[in-house]
Amino acid sequence: MAKRVETANGKISNAKSKNNNAKDNLNTGISTPNSKKIADELNGVLSDEFVLYTKTLKFHWNIEGRDFHALHLFLEEQYQQLQMIVDSVAERVRKVGHFAFGSMKEFLNGTELKEHNEDLAVSENMLAELVNDHEAIIRKTRTLIDDFDEKYDDAGSADFITGIMKQHEKMAWMLRASVPQAR
Repeated sequence: MAKRVETANGKISNAKSKNNNAKDNLNTGISTPNSKKIADELNGVLSDEFVLYTKTLKFHWNIEGRDFHALHLFLEEQYQQLQMIVDSVAERVRKVGHFAFGSMKEFLNGTELKEHNEDLAVSENMLAELVNDHEAIIRKTRTLIDDFDEKYDDAGSADFITGIMKQHEKMAWMLRASVPQAR
């Protein structure tokens, strides 16, 4: 439905939106209430990403076994990818007009993943745990794709989160392929 919207320079224009009469503080076509909901969801993803990043880094540091060198390098590649994802999710939160989480307390309160608080010397178990976490993020992002597009009228965030999901699909596949008996 088209509605009349005042632009940043004070002119009136017609805009297509599903957001009824909700105000858009950024003048991007996303209502303020919807941008807040999007930011909240993205901060949840950011929390999951940061916990997975930290866990991958821990496993990189502490992996043992006959395939140590190859897995050490492999996990280094994975945590570097996760670091870039963390940064891009935080930037997306800012793009929709809100502040990104940045403290361990916020990440731990916002995550659906579990920290790894024990010593594990068996690399296959470590990789299986990482696969499970990637798959949890994949399931979450699949749900968010439709929510961002249909509920919150934000095709940009839907597209963004689709890209994140694809990265996790590849990372999970690489982990599963590294230790197929772990699944």
